[in-house]
Amino acid sequence: MRIGFVSTRFHGTDGVSLEAAKWAHVLEKDLGHRCFWFAGKLDTAPDISYLCPEAFFEHPDNLAIQRALFGDSSRREQSLSDAVEGFSAELIVELRNFIDRYQIDFLLPQNILAIPMHVPLGLAVTTLAEEGMPILAHHHDFSWERVRFETGCAGDYLQRAFPPAFSERFRHIVINAQAGKDLMKRRGVPSSVIPNVFDFENPPHSLDAYGDDFRDQLEISPDEIVVLQPTRVVPRKGIELAIELCSRIEESLGRKVCLVVSHTAGDEGFEYFDSLVKLAARLEVRVLWIGERVSESRGNDASGQKRYRLWDVYPHADLVTYPSLYEGFGNALLETFYFSRPVVVNRYSVYVEDIEPHGFQAVTMDGCLTDEVVDGAVRLIEDQQLAARWAINNYRICEEHYSYRTLRQSLGGLVDELSG
Repeated sequence: MRIGFVSTRFHGTDGVSLEAAKWAHVLEKDLGHRCFWFAGKLDTAPDISYLCPEAFFEHPDNLAIQRALFGDSSRREQSLSDAVEGFSAELIVELRNFIDRYQIDFLLPQNILAIPMHVPLGLAVTTLAEEGMPILAHHHDFSWERVRFETGCAGDYLQRAFPPAFSERFRHIVINAQAGKDLMKRRGVPSSVIPNVFDFENPPHSLDAYGDDFRDQLEISPDEIVVLQPTRVVPRKGIELAIELCSRIEESLGRKVCLVVSHTAGDEGFEYFDSLVKLAARLEVRVLWIGERVSESRGNDASGQKRYRLWDVYPHADLVTYPSLYEGFGNALLETFYFSRPVVVNRYSVYVEDIEPHGFQAVTMDGCLTDEVVDGAVRLIEDQQLAARWAINNYRICEEHYSYRTLRQSLGGLVDELSG
């Protein structure tokens, strides 16, 4: 089968791009299919890619439409509807060109029929589905899970395409059990649950020396405790809790703590980032915002600074923080288990329902830092044998439930079913 991945971007280290790459790996290397890529921003190989700048969620035309759709209570002027429909029609042409160029058998949209970051693109893919194009839709998070999509004048578009209520030649995949329940309740369509996965069948034994100088390059002294926050800088990640935790650890141990935040800010504006900078200054916590130094590929940036993959950073973390208020699943949490790092987790709903019951060992909190949480974090930093025992247990659980083997079994059956 020739499978067309579609999204606003397949570029960088955001969760959707990372998970799509894992799916493509399994589809090609293990199941024998071929994968091709359509998006507004791409770092995939040119010979299997179709770059459509208008499909990027930050394209100026889309940003203007998004502001109008989710910033007003009604579409009082026909011009807005005309703009949405016209933009969607342009994208339909581009998608058909993509399908024709690579002789695509079915499309695999990644989250663009779930979260309405690009309404015209979602409508375009839905139109192709209405025309009979087979679709295997991977939903990471839905519009009803985000407060900013609760108001505006896009209700008819959301009902039609986010996601569409198709089941004929259309398969819905969600990443947690609650999402499947919500999808059935709101759209009346069944779905399959495929959680985020990682290559736990192949432990990270082959790490080379490229990242050995990470502390030196970032000017982190040998006696500093490194706490890693491996997420984007958006409000739902709860990074203020990580900053507060670092302050409390410093007080407890009398040692300096450096909080390393791996991703850039800006996906949802800079107001949250600015508030974090002020909080860190007030608590006198050193925070390194290294998003510009972390990339999918190694090398030097335009200014000559060395860039690292996120995988180069994990081994330097004495502790990982994952204080998310909400997650569709938790890709960075699986990475933490993969690299056998001790972790502090906020018990967001998917963690409680889908992940925690497997028996993972972590320091957990319920939305706030208590003395018990701080003591638990300090204990993991000081007692490396305890941290190692927990890491072995967590890795074993992930091998059983979140490995590529799980993805092969689930995805292989769905592709066969969709293709007939």
